[in-house]
Amino acid sequence: MADEKAPSYEQAREELTEVVRRLETGGLTLEQSIELWERGEKLAAICEEWLQGARVKLAAAMARRSEPAGGSDDAPF
Repeated sequence: MADEKAPSYEQAREELTEVVRRLETGGLTLEQSIELWERGEKLAAICEEWLQGARVKLAAAMARRSEPAGGSDDAPF
C-alpha cells in the first residue's frame, strides 16, 4: 500500500466486512479465496493500526486529565 493512500478506519472495516461476507458465501476458486484472504489480512492490519492510534490518543488525553490543573497554590504567579 505504499503507492496508495491508506483507507480510513471506517472504509477498511467496511471493506473487511465485505471480504468476510464473500468468503463465507463461498463459490470462489481457491485463487480468489486466497486473494480475498490476503486482502482481509491487510485490512485487519489497517484497522488495528487505527485502533492502536486511538488507544494512544485516549491514554494521552486521560493522562492530561489526571494531571493537576494549572494555577495551583504552589504556582509562583
